[in-house]
Amino acid sequence: MTNGTHGTRTAGTLTPRPGLTSSPGQQQVTSVPRWRLRALPGPIIWGAAWGVIQAISPLGFWWLEPKTVYALGLALIAAVYIGFSVADGRWKVIAVESAVAGLFVVIAAVSVSGSAWLLVLGLAGHGLKDVWQHRSQFVRNTNWWPPFCATVDWVAAGLITIAMLKGVPFHG
Repeated sequence: MTNGTHGTRTAGTLTPRPGLTSSPGQQQVTSVPRWRLRALPGPIIWGAAWGVIQAISPLGFWWLEPKTVYALGLALIAAVYIGFSVADGRWKVIAVESAVAGLFVVIAAVSVSGSAWLLVLGLAGHGLKDVWQHRSQFVRNTNWWPPFCATVDWVAAGLITIAMLKGVPFHG
């Protein structure tokens, strides 16, 4: 096997993964591994598609005010991490994710009778939470979900913002 530094074969040594060092004097590389960059386009493309669906979702629930539909969507996507935290199994993670989801549910509830801008802030804030999750891996085994969900959140927030600025009413 090669030892990863000289291109020679040495019995019993392992080749280090890219980004890691094999000797004490080398500087560690902190860039994102290429496999992670290649893995992102799929979740981002699907996230953009679902973000558009999220933005037009009030059309499917014509009997409800658009703010109510968006608020239900925000509460739903915030609660998904509770399921991931339960799958993770650590009590601290379950507690933190439940509290964070609860915060987004409160934002969603207040937005129903308040400003639709709260929905935009809630979606954008949830997207930032997704980016933090992707970088920290606080909840285990969610590699593909945070880029997908952040894209859904930001596409929906952007389209809702455009609609509000164009004068689309968000009440009955």
